[in-house]
Amino acid sequence: MKLNFSKVEQAFLKESKLQKITTRTPYVAVDSFPKLGLLSALSFLEWVAENPNGVVSLPTGKTAQYFLQFTHLMLENWDTPKGQKIREEHGLADVKKPELSGLQFVQMGDFYPISSEQHNCLLNFVLKNYIEGFGLDINKALLINSDEIDLAEGKHFSEVFPGFNIDLSLRYREAKTQLEKLQQASIFKIDQWCTEYENKIREKGGIGFFLSGIGPDGHIAFNTRGSDHFSSTRLKETNFETQAITAADLGGIEVSRNRLVITIGLGTLGFNPKNKAIIYAAGEAIAETIKNSLEDEPSVVYPATSLQRLPNARFYLTDGAAVKLNDAVEEYYIDGPWTHQKTERAVIELCSKINKFGGKLTLDDLKADKYCSMIPGLSENTVQEVIDSIQAKLKKGMERDKNQIYYHTGPHHDDIMLGIMPAINRQTREATNEMHFAVMTSGSNAVTNTFLRDLLEDTVKMLDQGKIEMINFPNFFDDGYKYKWDKDIYHYLDSIAAQDKEEQRRGVCHRTIRALVTIWDAKSESDVREVVKRIIENLDSTYDGGINPPKISRLKGMIREFEEELVWAHYGTMVKNVHHKHLGFYYGNSSFETDVLPILEDFRKYKPTVISLAMDPQGSGPDTHYKVLQSVAKAVEEWNKEEDLSNLRIVGYRNVWFKYNPWDVEVIVPVSLNSMATHEKSFKECYITQVNASFPSYQLDGAFSDLAQRTWFEQHKQIQFLLGKNYFYENSSPLLRATHGMVYMRDLNVQEFLQEASKLGKSMEGIF
Repeated sequence: MKLNFSKVEQAFLKESKLQKITTRTPYVAVDSFPKLGLLSALSFLEWVAENPNGVVSLPTGKTAQYFLQFTHLMLENWDTPKGQKIREEHGLADVKKPELSGLQFVQMGDFYPISSEQHNCLLNFVLKNYIEGFGLDINKALLINSDEIDLAEGKHFSEVFPGFNIDLSLRYREAKTQLEKLQQASIFKIDQWCTEYENKIREKGGIGFFLSGIGPDGHIAFNTRGSDHFSSTRLKETNFETQAITAADLGGIEVSRNRLVITIGLGTLGFNPKNKAIIYAAGEAIAETIKNSLEDEPSVVYPATSLQRLPNARFYLTDGAAVKLNDAVEEYYIDGPWTHQKTERAVIELCSKINKFGGKLTLDDLKADKYCSMIPGLSENTVQEVIDSIQAKLKKGMERDKNQIYYHTGPHHDDIMLGIMPAINRQTREATNEMHFAVMTSGSNAVTNTFLRDLLEDTVKMLDQGKIEMINFPNFFDDGYKYKWDKDIYHYLDSIAAQDKEEQRRGVCHRTIRALVTIWDAKSESDVREVVKRIIENLDSTYDGGINPPKISRLKGMIREFEEELVWAHYGTMVKNVHHKHLGFYYGNSSFETDVLPILEDFRKYKPTVISLAMDPQGSGPDTHYKVLQSVAKAVEEWNKEEDLSNLRIVGYRNVWFKYNPWDVEVIVPVSLNSMATHEKSFKECYITQVNASFPSYQLDGAFSDLAQRTWFEQHKQIQFLLGKNYFYENSSPLLRATHGMVYMRDLNVQEFLQEASKLGKSMEGIF
């Protein structure tokens, strides 16, 4: 394959670990999500400098964050020493500052129907960030505005499609009612609008520069799996994966399941053979999709394979997103000295590749494998050495620690549980251990308006029935509401034991009353009722996915805090040991005082001997996990100046989004069916806002606890391939005989942890 990289791409390629490109579409890999944004921005500006009146289609949504940031920073600093340095280092030294006003913008897609005034409407994003933000001419733009698409009888979509439900089968069947006839005629008018939109794009010569993220199923714009590679602009349904990732924007999958989309087609992208079509992706969660999109022949199963016919098509990736490419796997083995970690990976992957248990592998099997044959000193003992090292990790995962003070941290609610719950189960059973759980951000976005409305209505009913007795206690509204938080928790868990759903709900209503009094400073029952009335009125006037006022957001967050307290109370942890940190960066107010000091003060106060944290920083969206990791690292660094932390252990975990491999970790924790059952039951009983999975993972149409169990089982299969099934069911250890899952964890000392955090920080920051 002839590689015709631009000057910007060549500059980034020189910095990349991956130099040998063998994929069907060329790519450039960088070491961080921010750098991915810089590459995308510079590539865009490079193209605009040569095509000042060109046709562009640019990304919408959260993943566009760094692309927008660096485009603005470069334009504002083009001729400053700072900007000149960046340009000189990345192939733009002699390029004049581009002028964006002549560009012709094409919106690649939007939900349908959706009001153009909603903040979660993609048109709203385009108007704010590209028309206004980049200074593009709206008169040269092709935009998708649901409010302006003509429907039958001149009616608005809210009249034609009650509840925003559109039955596309009306394209092919007889309309049976007057409403269906109106809807059928309107669908055909939308189809005609889409055809005209497509024609307008082609009249412009087609898209010349296209930049977009990629969905978990490989979708581009809204061209999901199965899309015709020559498809045009159209109104279409989405699939589950797309519905899951858009649930957060639309206010829950209950909404996104029923919302259609208008999207340009894969044929739209291919119309201009010179189209610079760029797909960018970050994080290991998308790695399998990237591998198939870049290495497979063109297939409707992977829409991005349609770009193979475009000579200027590119993929811009983080190392995490590229990790499963054949190029990356080969680079892993040939880069630097050979390590035991490489030996472990080569042998474990060989077991899977040839479907053989480790104990059955022969020396000939090892020699025949491309990577196992590279193992220094390859011999009959090689496999046993790997088996021994994995068993040592298992042994470490079975150890019972005593007299430890654990400080488990999670970026969001349920991260700790989904990451390392089976390990925590054993820690809590030892009475000499002290447990602390700290969630670093608010969980308000995970609570739907519908859930909150139902809860508030139930709370009023409880008040009407006299079932909220605490509200009548003396001094309750003075300061009584601040006490006995553990009583609410105990009441709820007691009701679980009694299998009394009504009393469980009453327990939630108790906590809701406390939250209402705390936030709105209510002084009487009538005040509480008035507050509830105003909240419900606000919710009723807010569209799905709309931004809540700060106080309502805080109320939602306090509901999530209650859930977190319920989970750990299952194992005897008191409310005072569950810490809700609300770090400042989450609210746009980042500083040492808001992000680091709250954690450091806890370290000083509780003096943990073990700290856990999520170590999956190469995400593809808002970098909450990375920021929490850095905040914890800085707190540890400061604390290290004050105390001897030579015995402090740092446990790194990953959850259902990002997964470790057995060769990445120092500890493997066996998980029994009993532990899985406990995990599932406590998740579904305590995370009441998540039981119906309004914001599910795209990997599973169900609760996150089910996905965690699947992850643990798949990890067990990896180990089982190496050790053999009989190692488990014939083992002398009852725990290993009962094992059907595995949790992988890092185990680092302070120095090792700070070195990793520092290395990550250098790759993520300091670009400007």
